[in-house]
Formats: sequence, structure tokens, C-alpha cells
Amino acid sequence: MDIFNKCMSWDEIKKLRANDTYPYFMPIQEKRGPEVIVQNQNMIMLGANDYLGLSGDARLTQEAVEAMQRYGTSTCGSRFLSGTLPLHLELETQLAEFLNRESAIVFSTGYQMNLGVISAILGRNDVAIVDRQVHASIVDGVQLASCKLLRFRHNDMNDLEAKLNAAPKGAGKLIIVDGVFSMEGDIADLKAIAALKQQYNARLLVDDAHGIGVLGPNGRGTGEHLGVESEIDLITGTFSKSFGSLGGFVAGDTDIIDYIQHWGRSMIFSTSMTPASAAASLKALEIIRLEPELRSTLKEHTQNMLTGLQKLGFDTGHSETPIIPIHVRGELKTFQFWNKLMKAGIYTNPVISPAVQEGCEIIRTSLMATHTPEQLDLTLHIFEQIGRELELIGG
Repeated sequence: MDIFNKCMSWDEIKKLRANDTYPYFMPIQEKRGPEVIVQNQNMIMLGANDYLGLSGDARLTQEAVEAMQRYGTSTCGSRFLSGTLPLHLELETQLAEFLNRESAIVFSTGYQMNLGVISAILGRNDVAIVDRQVHASIVDGVQLASCKLLRFRHNDMNDLEAKLNAAPKGAGKLIIVDGVFSMEGDIADLKAIAALKQQYNARLLVDDAHGIGVLGPNGRGTGEHLGVESEIDLITGTFSKSFGSLGGFVAGDTDIIDYIQHWGRSMIFSTSMTPASAAASLKALEIIRLEPELRSTLKEHTQNMLTGLQKLGFDTGHSETPIIPIHVRGELKTFQFWNKLMKAGIYTNPVISPAVQEGCEIIRTSLMATHTPEQLDLTLHIFEQIGRELELIGG
């Protein structure tokens, strides 16, 4: 048996390319705030996670350039050995202070963060109790840990309690959820989860990659938004969303963070965050703390877009965040919808299995504080035209 047979016989991508509906690895030729140029066409970007629009902020660019001039383009070393810069330490100090935690550490990417944190904390005799819609990196981290995995139905507290009951007696238990779920844009029921955590003597890790910078009066994320920050044992996130940069982080009690820093394989065996990414993230954190008007604008955009789409008849699920899914429920029609939107100048993301369950296909959109009302009005108009053409909404 040739191990490459499966590669040569796989034809799904060939079919999409033949039908001019292949949506992946499309190069962004130029980026101008909330607009991009793709295939020489100017488009409104509704497919990025740049919620505050900071990736194009000149202040971040300036800090990144200055950091490269001082430290070069890379540390070329692991944080464990030769890859720690004063920038990393300052970022960790500022993050811990911002999140009201004793300590924090940063990783090169959010994906590596989840691999390192989860595999360091969980052992063979422990149990991870995980929402079915968490990010893939969480599931991969659990698999790397070789612990027992129990998955509960999305945001279903009865099923979570059943899984807590099913955990072996005496096992260490870690509940893992996203704060804001990345595909549907809905929010974890952290109040109920916190109560069950206490009842069953478990710990709670919240991956708030899509919540920090967006939710809460101070931008501290879903825990602050719901008033349960103190119930979260570990809070994780990324710099590639609201921070407009690249990297991952975890914050919590010092003893726990120290342990992760010395046992997390993806930290020990990976080159550290680039100087530019660390410097840009530091500046973004400052902006998040000092400019709450960005969150206010983003919240207004979110409410207006949700209301507009729902009035047109689109199903946006349970989203209450800048991540707004358009439920299409059909793989072919999802790709058709995406393709027509692209040709009309709207950049979105078609999402199919395994990112969502089969039969639950969506067009994923995400808003930015830097979108203009005129851009969003035009977006609604185009969605209406194509939605009626594809019979996703009434005529």
C-alpha cells in the first residue's frame, strides 16, 4: 500500500477548483484598513478577526519597526534558552495586570499556546471535559496530553453535569470552553459552568481569544462581561484577534504559570514571539486599555448588522458578538453564496464540516470597529440581493 494513495485519490478540492468555488489560500494583495484587494478587486473585509482594526494602526506598525531595528526579525531561540527579550517580559507583566492575574506567559501563536498549556496541565489520570464546539487547538492539546476526554453538547449544562458525574472518582477535572465560540459567535454560559465547577471540584480554563478586547467594560473578555472573572482558573487568548498582532498567552496563579512555562513543550521547543509581534501586542494592549470607544463602536456595528440581517430573514443563530454566522445549511450552496459575495466585493469565509457539523454550513462574517456605516449598509444590500437569488430569504 502506497501511503500517498489517499492524497492522489482525494478529489474534493479538484471539484471546487473546476467549479470556480475554491475559497482557500487566496492571497490578499493589499490591505487598507477594513478593505482589501484580492484578485485585483477592492473588497470589504468581513473575513478577518481584526475586531478593533488594530492590525492596520500606524502606532502598532511604528512599534514593530522599532523593535525589529533593535532586536532583528527573530530571536532565533526558544524562550527557555536564548529567546527571551525584555519585550516578552514587559508584555507578560502588563497582561497579568490587565487581566487581574498573578502571572502570564506568552507563546509564539495561539495554537501553540493551547498545545503547551493543556498538555502540561493534564496527565494520563486526569479528565478534560470540553464543549463540543471549542477550537481545534484545544482538542489537539488534550490529545497530546493523553488524558481522558469527555465532550459535552454545546452550551448544554445538563450534559456538562452528566459528564462531570461520569468522570472517574478522584481524577483531576478540567472544564475547557471558549469564551466566545469562533464559528457561531455565541457566548459560553460561564455563570452556570462556574457553579458546576464548584459543585464538582473541577478547574476551569476559558479560551477567550475572541472575547478579550471585545467584551467587558474594560475589554477583559467574557468573564468580565458576565461577572465571573474570579471563577476562571486559567484564561487564555491570542494576539491575532483584537490585538492585531500574532502570538498566544495564558494567565493565572503564579505557581500554575511557572509550571506551564517549564513543562509546556510548545514553549520549550519553539522559537519565541518575534520582536515585532511582541512590540505590536504591547502597543495594542495599551490602546485596548485607554480607548474604550473602539469597543463601543464595534458593539454598535454588531447590533446594527445583526438587526439588519435578521430583518432581511437570515438566520444568524445565537450570536451576540462581532462574529455573525449566516446559516446556509448545504455545502454547495455555501460555496455558491461565498463565490457570489466575492464577485460582488464582499470577503467572507465559507465554513463547512469539520469546522461545523455537517448540515450546519455557514457563511462566517466578522466585524471591525473601523468599518464605516456606509460599508456595512452596502454589505447588507449585497447580502439581500444574493440571499434572494439563492432563495435563502424570501423574495
